[in-house]
Amino acid sequence: MDRLVYTALSGLRSAMAAQDVTAHNIANASTIGFKRDVSEAQSRHLVGGQSFASRIQAAEGTLAADQAPGTVNQTGRALDVAMTGEAMMAVQAPDGTEAYTRRGDLRISATGILETGDGLVVVGEGGPITVPPANTVEIGADGTVSIRPQGGQLNEMTEIGRIKLVTPEQGALKKGLDNLMRTANGGEIAQDDAARLSTGGLEGSNVNMMASMVDMIEQARAYEVQMQLVTSVRDMDMSSTSLLRLE
Repeated sequence: MDRLVYTALSGLRSAMAAQDVTAHNIANASTIGFKRDVSEAQSRHLVGGQSFASRIQAAEGTLAADQAPGTVNQTGRALDVAMTGEAMMAVQAPDGTEAYTRRGDLRISATGILETGDGLVVVGEGGPITVPPANTVEIGADGTVSIRPQGGQLNEMTEIGRIKLVTPEQGALKKGLDNLMRTANGGEIAQDDAARLSTGGLEGSNVNMMASMVDMIEQARAYEVQMQLVTSVRDMDMSSTSLLRLE
């Protein structure tokens, strides 16, 4: 009887983990450049004894992030950028390490540093990019940042830095809990001079809300089935106890 209970409990835990992943994706359906997490149920065989040979537990694990591109929405804002192809932009993570993102709602901080909308410093070829007071700030397709100084002529553009764009190999990056992508060994990826971005638009999340809602319903049904199984085991156990008392 206990085998059935432990199997059902592992199924409950797996269904709850799958719901957590789906809920996280739905919560970030409107997050700029978000890549949805992909999870999968796996069977785990117990080892360590002969009685374990017939016991198989269920486990849910997050495999990777879906790298499919999101829809690019035009905003017309000069500091909104969307990476093209597989390109990603390098940023400085809160722990000081280099990470990579597709989030392109850039802004200039109070200290003049170019950063993303969530406050991460954009990494340039020589480190953070400092933007001096200017009438106009433009970003080229190769990531070059140019300004027209205050009081300058209309055609007087000065290059002040270049955003580091990379093109990672497939499977080379892993997504962290902060939604940033990093290499498995924590290393840095070299700049890709061929990587490009477009300005005046933002890449949205690649979460499909309809599919996510269907997943949530299926996971809720799976959880309900496992709960019914636990309830049935409890009823069977109580019936067996009653028979023993009659004897």
